[in-house]
Amino acid sequence: MKLLNGSNFERLNGAVRAAELRQQVISNNVANVDTPHFKRSEVVFEKYLEQELGKSDGANLPLKRTNPKHMGSGGQTGPLKIGVETDEASVMNNNVNNVDIDREMSLLAKNQLRYNVLIHQVSHDIKMIRTAIEGRS
Repeated sequence: MKLLNGSNFERLNGAVRAAELRQQVISNNVANVDTPHFKRSEVVFEKYLEQELGKSDGANLPLKRTNPKHMGSGGQTGPLKIGVETDEASVMNNNVNNVDIDREMSLLAKNQLRYNVLIHQVSHDIKMIRTAIEGRS
């Protein structure tokens, strides 16, 4: 169905997947809070996005071409990077672990709120499509 393959659903799907990845990474950090020599990790999508937007005020931000007749952006091709980076530099405890449980729990709560909003938006969009198709309110 074309309605569910639109750019809005693609963006929401990407955001939900990023929130799921964040959940996994933060949960791994929390699970290893007392593991000696463990180094925390974090999802770094926003850093890459800021780098791309910072180049000529976003002129190099890659655009998706759905038709060969569409103009290109003239910048980097391909999707923006999303990844997980490990903080090897800092030390938090005597066991050389760098997980701050209070910070991780705060990030977990923030990510849970973000995820809930995204899922609510997906649900709302699907309900609106269903209403339009069925012709009722």
